[in-house]
Amino acid sequence: MLLVFCYNSVTKERTEIILQGTRNKTSYGADVVWQEYEFKCKPGNVKRRPCLISPYHYRLDWLMWFAAFQNYQHNPWLVHLTAKLLVNDPGATSLIAHNPFENGPPPRYIRAEHYLYEFTKFGSRDARDGKWWSRRKIATYFHPISMKDVKEYLRNQGWKIPRS
Repeated sequence: MLLVFCYNSVTKERTEIILQGTRNKTSYGADVVWQEYEFKCKPGNVKRRPCLISPYHYRLDWLMWFAAFQNYQHNPWLVHLTAKLLVNDPGATSLIAHNPFENGPPPRYIRAEHYLYEFTKFGSRDARDGKWWSRRKIATYFHPISMKDVKEYLRNQGWKIPRS
């Protein structure tokens, strides 16, 4: 069964949460370099071709898509995932396509940005430049957090604090 029939429509645009990390000592300022985590199938890098995997879906990518419809307070698992990425947890990083921090220390901070994605128009400049998507930032999904920031939250949820 195609998922189109389950949801009755396919939209021309979609919102996505993009996780970004940095090794900078602070999380603010023009000199902070943010690097994006790339998931196995969901839109991220605008030059990456959309994947075709039906009828199988990557569970984490699927959850990320639904999380974009709500705020992070309704998706505590996303904060838990972020905590695991803050220590380069092998179980968590195995669920994503590209961890920009796999060769070296983990990030000090991770933030989540909320973007609107649309397919580029056939023949447009973006399409000629190899872009499959155009994206526009909607808002910050959650501000930069460090491991220090999330420890109390993890304890309150009854989760173990990941270690590097």
